[in-house]
Amino acid sequence: MQTMLGVIGGSGVYQIDGLEGASWVKVKSPFGKPSDEVLVGRLNGLPVAFLPRHGRGHVHDPATVPYRANIDALKRLGCTDLVAVSAVGSLREDFAPGDFVIVDQYIDRTSQRPMSFFGPGCVAHVSLADPTCQRLGALCGQAGRDHGLTVHFGATYLSMEGPQFSTRAESRLYRQWGADVIGMTGMSEARLAREAELCYASVAMVTDYDCWHDGHGAVDVAQVIGVLQANAAAARGLVARLPAMLQPERFTCLHGCDRALAHAILTAPDMRDPELLARLDAVAGRVL
Repeated sequence: MQTMLGVIGGSGVYQIDGLEGASWVKVKSPFGKPSDEVLVGRLNGLPVAFLPRHGRGHVHDPATVPYRANIDALKRLGCTDLVAVSAVGSLREDFAPGDFVIVDQYIDRTSQRPMSFFGPGCVAHVSLADPTCQRLGALCGQAGRDHGLTVHFGATYLSMEGPQFSTRAESRLYRQWGADVIGMTGMSEARLAREAELCYASVAMVTDYDCWHDGHGAVDVAQVIGVLQANAAAARGLVARLPAMLQPERFTCLHGCDRALAHAILTAPDMRDPELLARLDAVAGRVL
């Protein structure tokens, strides 16, 4: 199998630079319409697919992003490795605005989004003990440092519903829980990427200190946008370095990301819903 890098761009990251033969393509998904068309091309000889999470022009809020359609569309295109870039608030003094963080754990506080491709008629349980791919995360961190960025390895991401930012009491509570950064999209993608047997890495761009920090004050959208614009340019530089670090030939993932469904489906074959199975052709076709 050939390696194909999928990139999901977060707030401020609506394009990817330097793609050879780049074109926007429509991808039909049985899970609905993706956030946007997908930009496909080659970067340093490696096939790359880029999808803006919120759509060009930022038309989706965190709760309405069609997460299942997005992950399904990237899997249908042949993506094997998925890097998600997102803006976050920092819950730690040493994670300063402008820094990048490689997330490896999540706490989920969302409530309005579909959490699985599976359901009645085909039940599956995948492990999320380690929800991101260590190999891919390490490569992202190295690419960031090679690009001159301040990168922190390993962090817990508190995924909140939004679209409003936290109250001060919530922000302080999440710090007590041991969360390091806070955002609104990460866990939704990590869950589905695991079900789709994709290696997934989360690159978080710190834009602010949330509202717990007495010296920083409440989150100010104008300030966030200023940091976001600088971070977005840096994120594109990080992504541009990744294709040269990935092997063109896709080998078995040492952490089992590409085999997450091996023993996950519990519904007996003769009891599975044919309609649901048809929708799962890309996500779970390897085991179905």
